[in-house]
Amino acid sequence: MNQLFDLTGKSAIVTGASTGLGMGMTLALASAGADVLLVDYVPSTEVAGRVQAMGRRGPTLLADLSKMESIDKVVATAIAEFGKIDILVNNAGIIRRTPAIDFSEKDWDDVMTLNAKTVFFLAQAAARDMMKRKYGKIINIASLLAFQGGVIVPSYSASKGAVAQVTKALANEWAQHGINVNAIAPGYMATNNTKQLREDPVRSKAILERIPAGRWGLPEDLQGAAIFLASRASDYVNGHVLVVDGGWLAR
Repeated sequence: MNQLFDLTGKSAIVTGASTGLGMGMTLALASAGADVLLVDYVPSTEVAGRVQAMGRRGPTLLADLSKMESIDKVVATAIAEFGKIDILVNNAGIIRRTPAIDFSEKDWDDVMTLNAKTVFFLAQAAARDMMKRKYGKIINIASLLAFQGGVIVPSYSASKGAVAQVTKALANEWAQHGINVNAIAPGYMATNNTKQLREDPVRSKAILERIPAGRWGLPEDLQGAAIFLASRASDYVNGHVLVVDGGWLAR
């Protein structure tokens, strides 16, 4: 059974790897045996050190993923480091909170570019390498707002809805090439993106009251899901959006 989840010899890319959910999933993949390219717009030195302490390779790459020229740089670096790409975790993302009536074009474009456009084109670039071996695992990070509208985050909701639908669309085309494309939809997680919510006593209380697990999620809560979707255990799972939310959607 352990062999189903073993990632020894596999090479991965994780975007937004320096903190939060990206850090948690990076460490999970490394703990299962994968070498990981850590991509972020800030240094991932601490995480890289922890990956290397496990005996895995953990090169880092500084990249502004809102710029399309970064896509080829990420893929070329991974291939130069590892010789191949087995796993891609499209995690990098941003959020802007403003009432819809006042929402700016810039905030719309910034969020949609990084959260949706980059996800598609990085998946496309990685898939071109994966198709050469008829093997690959692409994990996109969606959100509960792929299912719900949210409040004062119109572009984030739109972008995560796009992530869920792109995941399904790519799975339809690429499953025949041995590539599994799936997504994880985290619930309310204790990360930088939710700092404002967690510091609002009224909003935080309302959120916690709806979560059956009774707590905010942690980066560690995504680790099992990430290993599952990156491993042989998910070889017949295609186009699925796996919710990890402490039961939020069930209530």
